[in-house]
Amino acid sequence: MGAILLPERPEAQESDGGGLLRVPRAAHNLAGFRRWALAAGFPEKLPVAFIRGEVFIDMSKEEIRTHALTKTGLAGGLFLLNEEIDFGHLFINGVLVTNEEADLSTNPDLLAISYRSLKTGRVRYLENRGRIVEIQGSPDMVAEIVSESSVFKDTELLRAAYHTAEIPEYWLIDARGQEIVFQILRWRKSGYVATEATDGWLRSRVWKRLMRLTRRRDRAGEWKYRLEARAED
Repeated sequence: MGAILLPERPEAQESDGGGLLRVPRAAHNLAGFRRWALAAGFPEKLPVAFIRGEVFIDMSKEEIRTHALTKTGLAGGLFLLNEEIDFGHLFINGVLVTNEEADLSTNPDLLAISYRSLKTGRVRYLENRGRIVEIQGSPDMVAEIVSESSVFKDTELLRAAYHTAEIPEYWLIDARGQEIVFQILRWRKSGYVATEATDGWLRSRVWKRLMRLTRRRDRAGEWKYRLEARAED
């Protein structure tokens, strides 16, 4: 199958550095994609994903107000919580996550791995040319922030693939509208189920906390996002 560029503009195949990025034929299976994405000359921060036989390359720039700032607030809140409860390892985008059962290799906006998952072997860190650059297995949670170019990928394709990978929680955030759409999707055998909100709070079974994502204008007039976490009553 051919590469799918997001947004769908086949003529826009240049990398940020101005060079042409060619997807080799061998990259259209999971093993070939991993070799390509982990090769020495591959652009380090290029968002790419292999999802069930298709290669997705997002050439669009990250929108600041509804994506980059959202990710900062989300990561900041989870960083503090991770330190507080000594949960495990927290990663922001740029880390390749592979799950062979789901035929998936992708770069989530954010993911968390518990020490328990590392100890049991549910997740492993893989070394390539002397560097640990890939995560294999099923993280405890992944998060994606929806952008104009990633709606179908995040809400349909990755939702199905993360479920096949048996990732316990998928956090899906869309801050493009008047209100933030924040979902904590819990794994069930039949598919992900959205956690019901109580007074604006969502329960995370992974973190064992109630979560709320809010935003307000800062002194520059831009959005400032905040992920709040509190223990259940």
